[in-house]
Amino acid sequence: MPAASPLSIVQAQLDAYNAKDIDVLLMTYATDAEQYQLHGEMLARGHEQIRARFLVRFAEPDLHAALISRTIMENVVIDHEVVTRNFPDGVGSVEILCVYETENGRIQKASFATGKTKLNVPFHAKA
Repeated sequence: MPAASPLSIVQAQLDAYNAKDIDVLLMTYATDAEQYQLHGEMLARGHEQIRARFLVRFAEPDLHAALISRTIMENVVIDHEVVTRNFPDGVGSVEILCVYETENGRIQKASFATGKTKLNVPFHAKA
């Protein structure tokens, strides 16, 4: 059976993220996968650390990633997403660029560039 394409594996990861299905999400990552801030520090290595990192996010009731655009070049997939989150100051969103490098049908390395948090302003609030 051929390995999953970079597009299909990254889409499966996004679908599992939005479904908050940690087991399916981890199946999209290599067991020794690494996550980084783009050009920066390592955020997680391996399934155990990746699981812990995602389970914190999955506890947020409003968590949802909306795909804005996707670019694919060979084994690299770059997603531009807007993620709705529950921040300490309320529900808001953040833009994220996700750079996924795949090998053998799994995400081997993921790097994230995160924009500024934008809190939702209640309708009754004055500007």
